[in-house]
Amino acid sequence: MPVDNSRVKGLYKMSVEERRALVAKSAGLTDEHIDALASHGELDETSADRMIENVIGTMSLPVGVATNFVIDGKHYFIPFCLEESSVVAAASNMAKRCLENGGFRTNNDAPVMIGQIQLLDIQDMEAAQRSIREAADELMAFCNDVPSRMIALGGGCKAIETRVVSTNLGTMLVVHLLVDCRDAMGANAVNTMAERVAPKLEALTEGRAHLRILSNLAAHRLARVEAVFTPEEMASNAESDDGEDVIQGILEAHTFAVEDPYRATTHNKGIMNAISSVALACGQDWRAIEAGCHAWTTMASGTYTSMSSWSQDKEGNLVGRMELPMAVGIVGGASKVHPAARANLAILGVESAQELAGVILCAGLAQNLGALRALSTKGIQAGHMKLHAKNMAVSAGAVGEEVDVLAARLQAFEGHRTQTLVESWLKELRDA
Repeated sequence: MPVDNSRVKGLYKMSVEERRALVAKSAGLTDEHIDALASHGELDETSADRMIENVIGTMSLPVGVATNFVIDGKHYFIPFCLEESSVVAAASNMAKRCLENGGFRTNNDAPVMIGQIQLLDIQDMEAAQRSIREAADELMAFCNDVPSRMIALGGGCKAIETRVVSTNLGTMLVVHLLVDCRDAMGANAVNTMAERVAPKLEALTEGRAHLRILSNLAAHRLARVEAVFTPEEMASNAESDDGEDVIQGILEAHTFAVEDPYRATTHNKGIMNAISSVALACGQDWRAIEAGCHAWTTMASGTYTSMSSWSQDKEGNLVGRMELPMAVGIVGGASKVHPAARANLAILGVESAQELAGVILCAGLAQNLGALRALSTKGIQAGHMKLHAKNMAVSAGAVGEEVDVLAARLQAFEGHRTQTLVESWLKELRDA
């Protein structure tokens, strides 16, 4: 169910129960979804034991919702699952700063994944590739000749490509199956096709099929996002900086990430703070997404660089863009097995894997802007430490009301904030 309005004033002031009730009502959650979130998203041991081997328990992480997101004219609450403070707040803050120009706009490719078959010991590489091209229709028909809901819905193997790869062990032929996975991430379907068609490829090429596996570099499954931020939107609450100065600072910070891999690594980690967190909340293979994003960033330029692109248009607005592979699904896998993942997908209300891909990328761009803006104005620690204050109080051993007392004192403190300082304050509080 689509969210009517993602702009909620004072959400951070509400209790967890009040926030959950508000989101549940707005997103039309079922009692099952609400119960899954209220029970800390925990799996029962039987379900956990079916997911991985040697289960000894489960582990919880916080789930928070980012607000203010308008994407392609539609409002979203976006669930994040992570342990790091300031991420959800920063993404929410930046999302409301592009509303004057309509929010975020996405453009996503069809959900095509790559299955790879590695062929070795081929004597005539040109003849082998020619044989595969001539038999392409037959090979695709064979791949698709299985009972499959994905194929029934219009998915399946749509093309076959070949690549010659030179290695220190000799030259190999790599065959790519391009598979439209519809609303699934597609790993199981693609791997099954690759294994099934391998003997036919061996016969056609007189080679030996070795690896038969999906590639997580989903180069045919790109998601794209763009958003425009006016100087006035960027200046709001920026203390003494005006909007033009803030934009200039962001562009200078971004250029650093474009040119320097050391900076780009931390810059992109900030982007993945959102992308991976939303993916995890929705039961996606976030490790595959991370690997694909980092690889794509390197492939596009030949060196490791920024995943995002920031520029200024002729009106002086800040324009953010990002294009990344986004292999996600809303059917199958943990997205259907884990009750909290099902609830989080219900909060999003996405109707296709492509829509989910666009939402995830928008979260990444917003989080990236939040980090760039903080770094280029008052520094990253001011906002981070404000939200981290309660964690520091708990780490010092505070309990109950002590947590709020110490957190408030830490937020007001203008000196160097350390764990040792908080521990000394706790001792003072208890000795008083």
